[in-house]
Amino acid sequence: MKNRTVMIAAATLLLAGALETGSAQQNAATQQQELKVNIDTRQTARPVSPYEYGMFIEHIGSLIYRSLWSEMLDDRKFYFPIMQEETQAAPPAQGGPFRNMQLRKWRPVGSAQAVVMDKERPFVGEQSPRIEVDTSAAHGIRQSGFALVKGKKYSGHIWLRATPGVKVKVALVWGEGANERQTVTLAAVPITYKEVPFTFSAGAGTGAGALEITGAGSGSFHVGAVSLMPADNLDGFRPEVIAQLKQLHSGFWRLPGGNFISDFNWYHSVGPRDRRPPDFDYAWNAMQTNDVGMDEFMTFCKLIGVEPYITVNAGFGDAHSAAEEVEYMNGATSTPMGAMRARNGHPDPYRVKLWDIGNEPYGQWQLGRTDLKYYLLKHNEFAKAMRAADPSITLLASASMPEEAILEGVAADWHIPLDQAGICSDADWTCGFLKHDWGNFDGITEHWYTRAGVHWDRERAEKGIKVGRLEAGYVPDQETDLEWVRRPSDRVHLKGEEWQEYETRYPEMKTKHIFMSNDEYAYTGGQTNLKLALAYAMVFNEMLRETDFLRMTAFTMGVSTLDFNQTAATLNTNGLLFKLYGEHLGAGSIPVALTGNYPQPAPTQHIVGDLPRTSAGSPTYPLDMVAALSADQKFLTLAVVNATNSEQKFDLAVDGVRLSGNATLWRMTGNNLETANKVGQPPQVEIKQTAIGEVPATLSVAPISVGIYRFPVMQTAPSRPVPSNSSTQNQRRAHDRTSGLGFVTKGRL
Repeated sequence: MKNRTVMIAAATLLLAGALETGSAQQNAATQQQELKVNIDTRQTARPVSPYEYGMFIEHIGSLIYRSLWSEMLDDRKFYFPIMQEETQAAPPAQGGPFRNMQLRKWRPVGSAQAVVMDKERPFVGEQSPRIEVDTSAAHGIRQSGFALVKGKKYSGHIWLRATPGVKVKVALVWGEGANERQTVTLAAVPITYKEVPFTFSAGAGTGAGALEITGAGSGSFHVGAVSLMPADNLDGFRPEVIAQLKQLHSGFWRLPGGNFISDFNWYHSVGPRDRRPPDFDYAWNAMQTNDVGMDEFMTFCKLIGVEPYITVNAGFGDAHSAAEEVEYMNGATSTPMGAMRARNGHPDPYRVKLWDIGNEPYGQWQLGRTDLKYYLLKHNEFAKAMRAADPSITLLASASMPEEAILEGVAADWHIPLDQAGICSDADWTCGFLKHDWGNFDGITEHWYTRAGVHWDRERAEKGIKVGRLEAGYVPDQETDLEWVRRPSDRVHLKGEEWQEYETRYPEMKTKHIFMSNDEYAYTGGQTNLKLALAYAMVFNEMLRETDFLRMTAFTMGVSTLDFNQTAATLNTNGLLFKLYGEHLGAGSIPVALTGNYPQPAPTQHIVGDLPRTSAGSPTYPLDMVAALSADQKFLTLAVVNATNSEQKFDLAVDGVRLSGNATLWRMTGNNLETANKVGQPPQVEIKQTAIGEVPATLSVAPISVGIYRFPVMQTAPSRPVPSNSSTQNQRRAHDRTSGLGFVTKGRL
């Protein structure tokens, strides 16, 4: 929460002296005795939003269907042709990189020539398999490679039609032997499509389970759609995943969204699931079954106790379809789309508050991309139509600050020189909305992704050296672990500096309560371990220093908080960190001023004009800290991140409250930075709670740890507006005590 334009004189002198002696690598033993921290609870910032720890997910390949959804069969509506594979492939790995999850394919049983993709009167989509049968051998189709648990029950159904006399069997297979399967013979199959249910119990556990559908007799049978799920699914969702995600205190999930949304036909995602046509997703070059659609999203949000945040298609989509989507979700049953929702089994409106128009429209990777001038006109059309459908919704504009345009190569793609890509330049989509679209948005979305192991080099970028679209200007980096951990929080800090510039140019942003939503962010390229969790802890601290305008954030991806396979899930180190902060620095927490006598190292490079002016982090180097009062002001909470391999100490002074005894510490750590939590294995990183009694004058911080201290408060002093020269970032703006939390009036978070 430090002032962005200038550091206080004492801090500047300290920094200068530290730089002369190699501040970035100060001797920890010397600093242990010198670091002094002061918390002033009379200087408060805006309370933490319920949406501080939100999540984002999109239909990247089979991501949603392998992580959240219980369906065990891929391509269950037969988008792809069924053919004999030339070489038997190994079963697909469980989990794995999201974009590389390969679909399991249907293969013929018996003669491959007996399986024909029939395009006449298909059950759904463009084709349905027709299997020609005879009395000499079974003919059919088979899909293999999914996991089964011994003794677990599985339920499913199949849509069939057949010529008279054809007998159809469905078998669950867990081994090669004749007895290592359970077979169900279906009743007489009619000549028109009929849904037939079936149930199984697995006789053994395997990672190479299979489902076979075969027929015999004379004639043929058609398969329209088939489904298989564990019988204990929760409205189609994985119960073990739901149980883990409920612990994260996310507040909201952004879904659907992402690049996928720019070619998404929401009409195909509602109605009976078996009748929804499969579509090809040209953003990620994958087939989507549309099984997890708008109604399923709402069920999911209810199951884990969060609000939905919906992005509409402003790529290939249009304002009319967006307005009808709003009406489907929120309209009364007397409206056309509300009536459709009721026919689909959901008579009550969902009352979705949060809506985003478009996704990253500035990027050349986005389907339906246009330039800023025309996109602003499109946004206005969407806003008008969507608000006509429901005037109460909160609308967010998909924008991009200059640093996004510079770092992601967007400015170069628009042929804008980097020295001309500053605030309110042609590369600045955020400023475009502030200039031209007032009244048509309540908040502005920003995205950021920081890449591990590389840093952005302005000279390289200006020379136009490109390895790939997203690699312009990036060079390999050799950095210390502490530098690696600190890197992504600098991106949050830079967005804060840019936001301050906008508020200077457009003071009405404050009076109109315009807010920011960082509704996609991630530190990519690293392993999910304790080291990455320490980096995200510093990101959280930086976000908590920006609560005056940063009201929503969504982590990419929501299931990146889990380690999972086909049958089990556990919180990984990311998830454990979200749980820790969500429980102790969650909605309603009131950030307070925290100062120290060791500033963070100064930035080594300006990215946008003279920004960043300062680095992320509290003036407590090498530690990073943030403090907050609980919503009821009965506790003072202090979060401390130590990304060094040494124990660190600091002297703590607190103004504005008297602390009592019975303090508690929750510490998250492991044996080394590479420790991780894996499904089916004992956790290597844990949160341990310790009673520390009376608050000592000097606190010790364990190496490579995140610590949350909670101090009971005996007495509080009245809070006061924060001074403009304070060294806490939020203190450059007065705390709006009238706003409270949630939606007080439209457009306010």
